[in-house]
Amino acid sequence: MEHEQPSFPPSGLSRRDLLTASVAAVTLGGAPKSLAAPISFDRSAKSAASLASDEAYWRSVARFYDRTEGIVNLEQGYWAKMANPVKDTYFQALEMVNTQTSLYARKDYNADMDKAVMAVADGLGAKPSEIAITENATESFHNLMRQYRGFEPGDGVLMADIDYPAFKRFMRWQAVQNQGPLIEVIIPERANQDEVFQQYLNAFDANPSLKLMLVTHVSNQHGLVVPVARIATEARKRGITVICDAAQSWGLLDFSISDLGVDFAAFNLHKWIGAPLGLGALYISESAIDAIAPFHGDAPEESRSIRARVHPATRDFAATLAIPKAFEFHEAVGPAAKEARLKYLRNLWVAEARSMSHIELLGGTNPASITGISSFRIRGKKTVSDAVSLQKRLEAEFGVFTVMRDGLNGGACVRITPQVFNTPNDIEVLVSAMGKLA
Repeated sequence: MEHEQPSFPPSGLSRRDLLTASVAAVTLGGAPKSLAAPISFDRSAKSAASLASDEAYWRSVARFYDRTEGIVNLEQGYWAKMANPVKDTYFQALEMVNTQTSLYARKDYNADMDKAVMAVADGLGAKPSEIAITENATESFHNLMRQYRGFEPGDGVLMADIDYPAFKRFMRWQAVQNQGPLIEVIIPERANQDEVFQQYLNAFDANPSLKLMLVTHVSNQHGLVVPVARIATEARKRGITVICDAAQSWGLLDFSISDLGVDFAAFNLHKWIGAPLGLGALYISESAIDAIAPFHGDAPEESRSIRARVHPATRDFAATLAIPKAFEFHEAVGPAAKEARLKYLRNLWVAEARSMSHIELLGGTNPASITGISSFRIRGKKTVSDAVSLQKRLEAEFGVFTVMRDGLNGGACVRITPQVFNTPNDIEVLVSAMGKLA
């Protein structure tokens, strides 16, 4: 006797229903409470500036993060700790992906990727057709540089000492490929927006062969803000293509893509946006899409889809699924309030350090040029070895974790990077330690 084969999905259940049911099963009763409850913080009656020092407000935010015990961690610029609602979303998605594997990836992932792209586009003020999800800003940068269609022999490229070291290495490589000049702008270690802008303007005027430049929105070494829009305007007048590294800036500063005035930008989502580790984004304006070729061999050369510029590979599907929740939490905290809080924490220690004769401060010199990130060194101690020793001493003697940064023309330094869950008490521990470093 023949048996009728069961249909799949079972009658009355959509594939999406089945996936949802399987997730509920593996999470032992459905979504965690932090997933079910809407995320909201009461900031209706206060400006971002007044919220910056509202400790009750930031305690309410900090409750959503698991606290690191036993050390004051002021190295939060590597990647972000996920807030618990984001972490729970990620873990739930991981359970589902692990259970459903290819059934999910081949049938439903593209629709969820569309939702993730929409969340990024909404947050950035871009069109979904201008956004592609990547694994990090480095992948985005390489997609732009390696697939740029505009180079001709002899074309010059420009970078600055404040740029990310790996990107500088790539720019050196690109100059060799072009058989053209490599121009490096040296930015003063203490500077305001006008001073930074002038250094780029001088380089433009002195180097008419420039074809493409890298400009970093916020320096990873010391948090200096670069006036990207002003620089891009002048570059465009001269026919110079601008690629913006916004890896460290989005979420640290509150801005939209229109504020940068560029056609090409690389972002991290796992830093200040708070998405799971291994997520970035690529921005290409619709009007400039033809300047970047599709990923080699993946699509017809005439394709105008931004997703054709990124090889999809096999990625962390669960991480992508958590992107909308990361933006929900980021928006609930308040991007402007977040920027103001991080600057407030930075200013607490910088104000004290200014009176310490043995401390040399680096970074912006006016409000428009600073972020929550800043750096310092012991005066006269500029080598990588000096900075490594300083980092180790802060950790071993005072329980303050930081990171050494190099690449600046003036020498290496130690970077201080608090997050929204750090407190003024954490900063007091740092200030006390700095006073004892003489």
